Amino acid sequence: MMAVPGFTLGAFILLLLVSSVANYPNGKVTKSCRGMIPEHGHTPQSDPTCRISVSQMTFRPGDQIKVALSGPPFKGFLLEARDAENLSGPPIGSFTLIDSQVSQLLTCEDIQGSAVSHTSPSKKTEIKVYWNAPSSAPNHIKFLATVVEKYKIYWVKIPGPIISQPNVLPFTTPKATIASMPTLPPVSHLTKSFNASDCGNKKFCIRHPLNCDPEKELACVFLSFTRDAKSVMVEMRGPSKGYLSFAFSHDRWMGDDDAYVCILEDQTVHIQPSHLTGRSHPVMDSRDPLEDMAWRLADGVLQCSFRRNITLPGVKNRFDLNASYYIFLADGAADDGRIHKHSRQPLITYEKYNVTGYPENIGGSHSLLLLKVHGALMFVAWMTTVSIGVLIARFFKPVWSKALFGDAAWFQVHRMLMLTTSALTFIAFLLPFIYRGGWNWHAGYHPYLGCIVMILAVLQLLSAAFRPPLHDPRRQMFNWTHWSMGTAARIIAVAAMFLGMDLPGLNLPGPWKTYAMIGFVAWHVGTEIVLEVHTYRLSRKVEILDDDRIQILQSFTAAEAEGYAFKKAVLAIYVFGNLTFLTMFLSAINHL
Repeated sequence: MMAVPGFTLGAFILLLLVSSVANYPNGKVTKSCRGMIPEHGHTPQSDPTCRISVSQMTFRPGDQIKVALSGPPFKGFLLEARDAENLSGPPIGSFTLIDSQVSQLLTCEDIQGSAVSHTSPSKKTEIKVYWNAPSSAPNHIKFLATVVEKYKIYWVKIPGPIISQPNVLPFTTPKATIASMPTLPPVSHLTKSFNASDCGNKKFCIRHPLNCDPEKELACVFLSFTRDAKSVMVEMRGPSKGYLSFAFSHDRWMGDDDAYVCILEDQTVHIQPSHLTGRSHPVMDSRDPLEDMAWRLADGVLQCSFRRNITLPGVKNRFDLNASYYIFLADGAADDGRIHKHSRQPLITYEKYNVTGYPENIGGSHSLLLLKVHGALMFVAWMTTVSIGVLIARFFKPVWSKALFGDAAWFQVHRMLMLTTSALTFIAFLLPFIYRGGWNWHAGYHPYLGCIVMILAVLQLLSAAFRPPLHDPRRQMFNWTHWSMGTAARIIAVAAMFLGMDLPGLNLPGPWKTYAMIGFVAWHVGTEIVLEVHTYRLSRKVEILDDDRIQILQSFTAAEAEGYAFKKAVLAIYVFGNLTFLTMFLSAINHL
């Protein structure tokens, strides 16, 4: 997913965060209630800087204990009370807020208000709440907190004081409660670029552009799968300043997919499996299924590789690679280890493939066929057919005034071009609805402008069908109405094309597209100005006979013949230039 002011795909980029305390700036972290562990792919810090304090060390059922979490500035937190003799059990009791601006209640394990979290990512140094002791409270309660300073710096289950009911035996720490943090799998460094020589022979490869060489071409996006007896080796590379990712999907839509992300952070690449639920942010999963992880950074190109078993029974969210899937490749920006939404449509294979089956060498497209056809038809209609039709109606009536199939030749050509424009517009208008299955609420102003253009095109056809006769008093009103709606439709269509070029479903590459569209507009306006000036000068060539004051326009003279020839030459040059601009855009769409 941009050069058009007021509409860039970057306006829709959201910070991609995983299901964790830091993952949700609004603090809705109920998914993290049980483990209290952010799944960021980073190792939690070992020495907490924040502390938990309580107003009293003993309690009775029904008591209200003041609890405070304080320390250096932090962004997110999750606070719970647990049975000190069973810290892996459910939360105990409920909380009451003191300041609802900075903290909120969560429902964990179906217990309303059993946890407290942040309401925003703003920095805070102290949180105070009341804990309400339930009637069935255990003898000893321990307060736990997970605190997030920033995405990669966080502490899990910071231990707080243990409060006890009166007249119970003192609490002793069970040995089983002390556990070491899991270690991350080792990651090594790649020493050279990936090789595509075995693509279609030993490797299943996806390349964009098709058959590009990852060893020689920096812009080459490369993904390969090499199968052995029970596992598959994955290699991925491409230009990126943030992250590269790929996913296996049952369909062409994001959601319920098995995804893998290589994230650049502090000149280090983190390789992370993840999964997608609906059209939501990816949720990072455990790296345990991945082996032989390695990466490399060189010349702005990110490379990463890993091995995983073809089948992973019992491992949630990992697909069986003996089946066929659509394969997505995406890239985007990353900040402090957090990935942002990809700025353009992912590269998607044309059909489902089994990457562990027969090795193939395939490509993909950043735009689906329906959207490509939509864009191509709109360019043909509103760059070429309508523009030529308008020039002919405006400047070529006297040039092609002879009858052709019952009407003047200029009118027949004009009508044919305008009917073609309307037909192409109607077909193109339907395609996005067929693709989306309804309205696209994430496409900004483009679909609204498209609807206005479609309505104006229909109104133009209806008004032309009921055009008054030449000398009818209503003819002048018709002419102004017809011209006004047509001009409005052309202006709005150009605006819609400007915006549509940057939508993720098409997203023509490079800034040239904006300059090319500006060039087309200047080419057309310049041609109209040249023809207007020429028509004005030709109309001034009149000869007034002194004897009878008869004004004679030099029709049928050599001067007028030269004028007609000039108009035809200008039209020929204009059509050539127009088709040149059109070809540029159609070629770009074809190469997506």
